[in-house]
Amino acid sequence: MSEIQIGQAKRARRAYSFDDVAIVPSRRTRDPEEVSTHWQIDAYRFDIPVIAAPMDSVMSPATAIAMGKFGGLGVLNLEGLWTRYEDPTSLLAEVAGLEGREATRRMQEIYDEPVKAELITERLREMRAAGVTVAGSLSPQRTKEFAKTVVDAGVDMFVIRGTTVSAEHVSSQAEPLNLKEFIYELDVPVIVGGCATHQAALHLMRTGAAGVLVGFGGGAAHTTKTVLGIAVPMASAVADVAAARRDYLDESGGRYVHVIADGSIGRSGDISKAIACGADAVMVGSPFARATDAPGHGFHWGTEAHHPELPRGTRVQFETVGTMEEILFGPSHVADGTMNLIGALKRSMATTGYTDPKEFQRVGVVLDV
Repeated sequence: MSEIQIGQAKRARRAYSFDDVAIVPSRRTRDPEEVSTHWQIDAYRFDIPVIAAPMDSVMSPATAIAMGKFGGLGVLNLEGLWTRYEDPTSLLAEVAGLEGREATRRMQEIYDEPVKAELITERLREMRAAGVTVAGSLSPQRTKEFAKTVVDAGVDMFVIRGTTVSAEHVSSQAEPLNLKEFIYELDVPVIVGGCATHQAALHLMRTGAAGVLVGFGGGAAHTTKTVLGIAVPMASAVADVAAARRDYLDESGGRYVHVIADGSIGRSGDISKAIACGADAVMVGSPFARATDAPGHGFHWGTEAHHPELPRGTRVQFETVGTMEEILFGPSHVADGTMNLIGALKRSMATTGYTDPKEFQRVGVVLDV
């Protein structure tokens, strides 16, 4: 790929965001009702290729259960308020009422409460009792500490999620998590990320992960680019990691690792473009923050927003537009892509003649810049 010279000492690749690309119609169209959005990872089959992000503003045990009953996968943040407090509903309401710079300081205080193993067990068992696929998320830093608790509680899918996750973390202060060894010893499939490059994704795939999250600093609540100067446009990142999936498929003799776009999925068109660039599924946060039944009361934030030393996220306010079910399946009362996400994905696939997300990865795209 050609590079651009920034100055005599530095060259860079040109990279593209979802806003920079558009999907090209093909010679064939079909009825949207004949399109399937089914997606399967490991032994788990879902009606829709949508994973709800493990963020306190969108996922509580109740909304994770609802997401499962809608045919998707809800992932609970096992380092969030639901595993720090017996009943955090009043604190969620308080966070929604904070103003200005006070919000970051107060959130740091609220999240200073320790995570409790017994609450992790209680929340996951509550989800299991509802009969949905049970998924929980830990950061790489807390995975060793709570992994046994999570597995013993009966989790179906383990998510290791951070701003960036590598298979080669170096530290002289503590023994880093050996992802390959850890995943090998687990009896449940693991989704791990984020990553944003071909090489980083290939290394994560070699750990035995069932899925890889693609994204770095691109979410609506992130300020990573501003604070650290690090970000990768998502269309290029997804396409690069999809290439790593293809290369690993050859290298491993046929082992398929799922690519999950995790960042910059703000509207229905972003879901279609993520799959068109090579994603198998998407992890969605901010669209669900617009739900009237979301725990964040119209506000959205991630774990980066309350980091005790260097916050790299912000609390974002959204206008609520409907229930989580309406945001997924409609009917939509707006024309901006914030409602009926699955209906829009089906229509995009039907308009281009494809029958399922796997086929839709072959659709043509153009630069729209």
